[in-house]
Amino acid sequence: MTPTQLVSSQEQGSPRSGYILVGLPILLLVGCLGAKWGILPMSGGVRVTMIFLLLVALMLTGMPISIALGLTVLTFLFTLTEVPMDSVALKLFTGIEKFEIMAIPFFILAGNFLTSGGVARRMITFASAMIGHWHGGLGLAGVLACALFAAVSGSSPATVVAIGSIILPAMVKQGFPNRFGAGVITTSGALGILIPPSIVMVMYAVATSGMQVEGPTGAKVSSASVGQLFMAGVVPGLMLAFFLGLTTWYRAWKNGYPRMPRATWPERAKALKDSFWGLLLIVIVIGGIYTGAFTPTEAAAMAAAYAFFVAVFVYKDMRLKDVPRVLLQSASMSAMLLYIITNAVLFSFLMTHENIPQAMAAWIGGTGLNWITFLLLVNLLLLLAGNVMEPSSIVLIMAPILFPMAVKLGIDPVHFGILIVVNMEVGMCHPPVGLNLYVASGITKMGITELTIAVWPWLLTMLGFLVLVTYVPELSLWLPRMLGML
Repeated sequence: MTPTQLVSSQEQGSPRSGYILVGLPILLLVGCLGAKWGILPMSGGVRVTMIFLLLVALMLTGMPISIALGLTVLTFLFTLTEVPMDSVALKLFTGIEKFEIMAIPFFILAGNFLTSGGVARRMITFASAMIGHWHGGLGLAGVLACALFAAVSGSSPATVVAIGSIILPAMVKQGFPNRFGAGVITTSGALGILIPPSIVMVMYAVATSGMQVEGPTGAKVSSASVGQLFMAGVVPGLMLAFFLGLTTWYRAWKNGYPRMPRATWPERAKALKDSFWGLLLIVIVIGGIYTGAFTPTEAAAMAAAYAFFVAVFVYKDMRLKDVPRVLLQSASMSAMLLYIITNAVLFSFLMTHENIPQAMAAWIGGTGLNWITFLLLVNLLLLLAGNVMEPSSIVLIMAPILFPMAVKLGIDPVHFGILIVVNMEVGMCHPPVGLNLYVASGITKMGITELTIAVWPWLLTMLGFLVLVTYVPELSLWLPRMLGML
């Protein structure tokens, strides 16, 4: 059951709550019309509150986030503001006319080619050969395989599907509890948006692109680039993979779960040879960006072309007649994300026109709030948002609002971006709209409640890691600074 269907079933079970959910947006719309016709005078603060209330009210009805954003923006434009329509139309086109956005469909296409092309299966074999003899065996191999696949896909749900659909049945067959395997793959799959390349990092760069905000000293601070974010995600991504692996090992050791026979060095060499072409993509993407051979967007295009070549002509797990299906699937997913981006760009334009980010940044400066308390509040806000929204929407809505406040307090834009991405990882692993939960539920045939219980040990590990990333900025900044990118 999807999050929207879940909301719908709840409304059917309680007609009164359904009337409230439908009536609230209508009531707010009437209030906006009253303000337009001069019947209901509204101050600037009330108008700002109305836009957020309307957005939340529309989302509570179970409406897709993109539609809720679009209706909120249109309502505000036609009732509560005097923004010229021609400037809105111009912003609609210029807002998505960014070179970085092209990376999104290319990374989606590369991930779909790799998912269908047998790369995941070979990565699992390689991971099993390397660490399968430790406590937890296949579970640890699943964590490592997720980390490797994350480095070529850029998508968390794609990582869960690619690795989970292969390794979970094998774990159950070997004697692992279903809950253990589900917990490992659901949370390890979240590495797909932290280990570069990452679609969510591209979203953050797009959402804050072109923003120049005054820092604590009054100097102008620019937003983070995609390349900086990719390099900043390497160390935190590897650290989180290690912590998730450590949790898996400890639980397997404590409960006496199965181990695999130690692979011989010839077996490991064969596994490496078989997975070489898939692993080479990691070197091409990250190495190409680091050396300056191509930009992150060009790296995404290269990854898509390379993934097609490997899947069809090297591994031959995909036939040429399957390519149109993969292209159509990728186009559909890209169109959905681009539609969200378009509406989010307009929403961000409204926020800027109403001076909301600037006013909030000034308020933060006036309250004397320090960066430690601010980041704690940001984490709580993003974790709460993760209960009702999916990552792309959260980043596109929240980043332009929170970014000026963070910079005002001296927080590095790159560090702030990685903090947001880790929050999105956590949000993907808990209900009610955790995408990884729904993907894993389809693979394991487990209910969302049972799956939520299964992921708790690893989810607690991720929350501990979130605290570490939040208050130790060097984890995110060390590598890009060492590479001369900061």
